[in-house]
Amino acid sequence: MARAGIYKSEVVRARNNLLAIGRHPSIDAIRVELGNTGSKATIHRYLKEIEEEEGGNAGTQVAVSEAIQDLSARLAERLHQEADQRLAALTDKHKAEIAALNDAMAALRNESESFRGQAERQAIDLSTEKTTHANTMAALQEERIARAQMAQRIQDMEGLLAKEETHRLSLEEKHQHAREALEHFRAAAKEQREQDQRQSEQQIQFLQGELRSAKDTVNTKQQELIRSHEDNARLSSELTHARSELHRQEGEVRSLRSVKEQLAVAEVKNQQLSDQLAQANGRVADLDKENQANVSKLREAAETEQRLESELMAAKSVVVSHEKIFERLAALQAPQAKSVNAKKNSVDSQNSLFNSEE
Repeated sequence: MARAGIYKSEVVRARNNLLAIGRHPSIDAIRVELGNTGSKATIHRYLKEIEEEEGGNAGTQVAVSEAIQDLSARLAERLHQEADQRLAALTDKHKAEIAALNDAMAALRNESESFRGQAERQAIDLSTEKTTHANTMAALQEERIARAQMAQRIQDMEGLLAKEETHRLSLEEKHQHAREALEHFRAAAKEQREQDQRQSEQQIQFLQGELRSAKDTVNTKQQELIRSHEDNARLSSELTHARSELHRQEGEVRSLRSVKEQLAVAEVKNQQLSDQLAQANGRVADLDKENQANVSKLREAAETEQRLESELMAAKSVVVSHEKIFERLAALQAPQAKSVNAKKNSVDSQNSLFNSEE
C-alpha cells in the first residue's frame, strides 16, 4: 500500500538514480522508482523546485514538459476513473437486470411446476371420476337388467294369476250350479213328499197296490239322493280346494305386491343413479375445461420463460459488447500515453541538443 506522503530528498534520489541509468526522470518514472507511492502533484512540485534550484532555460523547458506530461497523466487517470465508474455502473445495472431476469425465470419456473402439479392432480381426479363413472354405468346396467327381469317375472305372474282367476271363477260357477241343483232337488223332494203325504190319505188303497212300485221308486230316489249327497260332498271338497287355491293365489298376489314395491324402489334407485351419472358427466366436463385452461396457462408460462431467456441472452450480449467497447477505449488510451511519452522524449532530446550548442 502507498505511503501517505514523500520527502523531497526521496524525489531527488529517485531522479538521480534515473539519470544515472540514462532514463528520463518523468513523474511516472519517479513514482515507479519510489515504489508507486506519493501523489503526482507532490512529485511534480518537488521536481519543479529541483529544476528551479538548478536554474536555466533548460530547467524551464523541462518544467513545462513535466507540466504537460503531468496534465496528460492526470487527464488519462481521470479518463480511466470515469471509464471505470461508467463500467462499474453499467456492470451493476446489468447484474441487477440479470438478477431480476433470473428471479422472474425462477418465479415462472415455480409457477410452471405448480401448474404441472395441478394438471397432474386434475388428471388423477379426472381418472377417478372416469372410474366412478364406469362403475356407475355398470351398476346402472345391472339395475336395468334386474328391472327387466323383475318386469318379465311380474308379467309371468300376472298371466298365471289371470289363469288361476279364470279357474277359480269356473270352480265357483260349478259350485253355484251344484248348490242350485241341490236346492232344486231338495225343493222337488220336499214338494214330492208333501204331495205324496196328501195323496197317501186319499189314495192309501191305491198306494197299497202300488207299494212295491213306490218302494222301488223310493229306493231309486234314495239312490239319487245318495248320489246327490256324494256330489254335494265332492263339490264341497272342490270348493274347499278352490278356497285354498284362492288363498294361495292371494299370497302370491301379496308377494307380487312386494315385488312391485321392490320394483318401485329399484326405479327410485335407478333415477338416483341417473342423476349421479348426470352429475358425474358434468364434473367430467368441468374437469376437461379446467385441464384445458391449465394447459393453456402452462403454454403461456413456457412462452414467457423462452422470452425471458431470449432477453437474458440479449442482455448478456449487450454486456459483452460493452466490455469490448471498454477494451477498445483502453487500447485507444494506451497509444495516446505512448505518443505523450514520445513527444516528451523528443522535447528532452531537443533541449539536450540546445544545451550542447550553447
